[in-house]
Amino acid sequence: MSTVQLALWSFPVLLLLIFIRVPIGLSMLLCGLAGAWAVYGSVDPILNQLKQVTYSTFSSYSLSVIPLFLLMGQFAALGGLSQALFKAAEAWIGHRKGGVAMAAVGACAGFGAICGSSLATAATMGQVALPELKRAGYAGGISTACLAAGGTLGILIPPSVVLVIYAILTEQNIAKLFLAAFVPGILAAIGYMIVIAVYARLKPKEVGSMPPMPMKDRWVATVKVWPVMVIFIAVVGGIYTGLFTPTEGAAIGAFGTGLSAWLSGGLTRKTLLSAILGTAVATGMIFMIVLGAGVYNTFLALSQLPQEAASAVSSWGVSPLVVLVAILLLYVVLGCFMDSLSMILLTIPVFFPIVTALDFGLPPEEFAIWFGILVLIVVEVGLITPPVGMNLFVINSMARDVPITQTYRAIMPFVASDFVRTAILVAFPGITLFALRL
Repeated sequence: MSTVQLALWSFPVLLLLIFIRVPIGLSMLLCGLAGAWAVYGSVDPILNQLKQVTYSTFSSYSLSVIPLFLLMGQFAALGGLSQALFKAAEAWIGHRKGGVAMAAVGACAGFGAICGSSLATAATMGQVALPELKRAGYAGGISTACLAAGGTLGILIPPSVVLVIYAILTEQNIAKLFLAAFVPGILAAIGYMIVIAVYARLKPKEVGSMPPMPMKDRWVATVKVWPVMVIFIAVVGGIYTGLFTPTEGAAIGAFGTGLSAWLSGGLTRKTLLSAILGTAVATGMIFMIVLGAGVYNTFLALSQLPQEAASAVSSWGVSPLVVLVAILLLYVVLGCFMDSLSMILLTIPVFFPIVTALDFGLPPEEFAIWFGILVLIVVEVGLITPPVGMNLFVINSMARDVPITQTYRAIMPFVASDFVRTAILVAFPGITLFALRL
């Protein structure tokens, strides 16, 4: 068996391990070590490789941004910023038909600006918004669906942990990726709100509203979200203007959210320990996946699979757009079974050489950024695509009185919105890249 065939057979083995609930990081680590052993035929090179991969992976200064962004999300939740965002959005549009659900989506977008995780955004906003949606008379399906879809904004609206990993893998500028992700993220939020508005008109009995709030109360609720705006502008603006590095920006963001949580009374000695522990656990999980992917991708590079795949696709003579669409559809399928970080770490080392070998009429840096944003979008679509969308299960675990089938039915218009948005961004790369060209 050739090394390329060995690498191809490793994919179904990896998926089988994931299917039987072996942790994804461990699955990739085992497949990588077993594959390297089959190639080398001895243990010594594998042990040497493991030492080198571990050191080269975790000595990366750029990875230090991940625990800082995670800690920022922990502090934001403790400081009540998620609730403040929802209350502010609800104050302005909650009285409209479908307004409370739109407020939940808007709050998810705002919380995504200080939290780089989709699942964390969905879980945090679910705790805040689900009781309000139920109180306003919303049906269970649309309540859980809008929050599951809104949760994906946590990774689309920068800062984003997955974009940091993509930038490291493809050697791209993190600040430029953050800037490019901003417009698609806003378009996603607008698309979800349009879906809710149409849903409210087609099924008015399933969508409720709240009594209008006095103008004074609206402004009071709005003022309470000023920390979010300040932190977002400081972090993203400072990174893009070059005032500080992404790691320094993440540190400033963590300090700012921590200070806000302390001033609001949510951050105490006890909750600080809980926040640090939660950050450590999440960081350990992510770093285990990063290590497993590093070992597995080293094996793939040793097998020459990425180079052979790029050469084969180039020789087919098919349109580059067809190859791109096929890759994006595969991401949607994988998203039903894997988390976004694992997919990026597993597939980018294989797919990126393939697409960069094709001519899309864009400079290399602009293409890498455009492709990264597209991948980020379709990866998140997979998290809300039935039957195994992870965001759907996160939200439904909080609304146990809502059958999962109702969530499945209600989420499909949001998935359709995502497909339409993706098609537009594929057809018009300038929408993603225009901010970089200013």
